[in-house]
Amino acid sequence: MGHLLRMIRSVHVGTCGAYCLSVAVVLIPWLLFAQTPSAGLWIHPVAKDLPGQRMGPFVRLRDGAMLTVDGTEAFWSRDEGKTWSEHRSIFDGSGRFEIRPERALIRTRAGTLILAFINEKETAKWAWNAAISDFPGARLPTYTVRSLDDGKTWQQPVKLHDDWTGAIRDIIETRDGKVVFTSMRMLHDPGRHSVLTYVSVDEGKSWRGSHLIDLGGVGHHGGISESTIVELKDGRIWQLIRTNWSRFWEAFSEDGGLSWRTIRPSSIEASSAPGLITRLSSERLLLVWNQLYPEGKSSYPLRGGDNQWSDVPVSNHREELSIAFSNDDGRTWSSPVVIARLKGKPVSYPYVFEARPGELWITTMQGNLRVAVREKDFVE
Repeated sequence: MGHLLRMIRSVHVGTCGAYCLSVAVVLIPWLLFAQTPSAGLWIHPVAKDLPGQRMGPFVRLRDGAMLTVDGTEAFWSRDEGKTWSEHRSIFDGSGRFEIRPERALIRTRAGTLILAFINEKETAKWAWNAAISDFPGARLPTYTVRSLDDGKTWQQPVKLHDDWTGAIRDIIETRDGKVVFTSMRMLHDPGRHSVLTYVSVDEGKSWRGSHLIDLGGVGHHGGISESTIVELKDGRIWQLIRTNWSRFWEAFSEDGGLSWRTIRPSSIEASSAPGLITRLSSERLLLVWNQLYPEGKSSYPLRGGDNQWSDVPVSNHREELSIAFSNDDGRTWSSPVVIARLKGKPVSYPYVFEARPGELWITTMQGNLRVAVREKDFVE
């Protein structure tokens, strides 16, 4: 930081004129916050730490305010996330609902807020049975709830299934107005996870589930899980799925998320951890994920392979969070860049919010990462 500030101070107006001064004015406020990460958490030098920020997902409201959810309430910020001074209950006060951290939130083009969430209040007490590698009574339901007035009031939640939902990770609106979100269902005999999507054509009033994608496996972290989706320019939806097989698997839907006919290994190596893919206002794709191994390494201690955690040994590396960009709808990617590192602890389960064009807020459930990065610092 000191070297950079000395370099900026050394610029002479007579050498490059007002342009250099304008660049310095833009850079200094950003970089003054670039190296103040939370305790124990390293962040990339060009990332801006956002201490005290809430975890995503965030949405932008009609009046320019921001909204997020937590527990049983919706929270507003009218100063770009510096404070979240307003809050209001989402539910009816009966105590029957509580939102788990693994949730997805969207504001549609028509202005409807839709929250897809897992209801903590209906969780069956965890009771994995090692003798049968299963949890026959697993229950952790998936719900949706919506608001037509930017979060001031919310309608009654709608339950979509009772099965154990490991996580809800992503929600999108397609160009033709469908709302699609990713969910999970735990399967049994043996215990393992599967993924599916739910699709609404009426702003979240009703939902239709896709078929399950079940690729087998055994274990309370077995099978496939925690997927992310994006609409491609050709109209297909692309789904990247967490697996225990050293890479994301990918699935493609040609009918707006109702069915997934092409399912295969992707070219993206990944730890057994969820990623998040999103289309930016620049039309680039951004992927945030935990790579298979730490930067510069070709191995990592494995876990599982015991038919309890999983049926195969797997890298569960989560100590580094990386980003990459694609200009061609995911056919090729920029070289991965580690943006955060937390030695011996996970920094994972990312959310991404484009606060303004090119300014990307990345927050995580694990590791308490709260940073902003600029797209132009990583791409041409």
